[in-house]
Amino acid sequence: MPSTVLLQGAVGAIGVLIGILFLVVGIAMIVWTYTDAKKNSTHPAFLWAIVVFLAPLLGLLLYVLLGRNAR
Repeated sequence: MPSTVLLQGAVGAIGVLIGILFLVVGIAMIVWTYTDAKKNSTHPAFLWAIVVFLAPLLGLLLYVLLGRNAR
C-alpha cells in the first residue's frame, strides 16, 4: 500500500512541474507578443497580448500572420 501512495505523489509532483512549465511558456508568449507588437505593428500592442492570453496558440498564429507589418 505505501508504494501506491509514493507513486501518486510522484505523478502529482510531475503534474505540478508540467503545469508550471505551461504557465511560464504562456506568460513568455504574451510578453513576447506585447513587446514585438510595440515595435512591429500598427495595432495596439495590448490588444494582441489579450488575444494571445485568451487563445494562446491561435492568437500567436494570428499575430504572426496578420498583426505584424511587412518589412
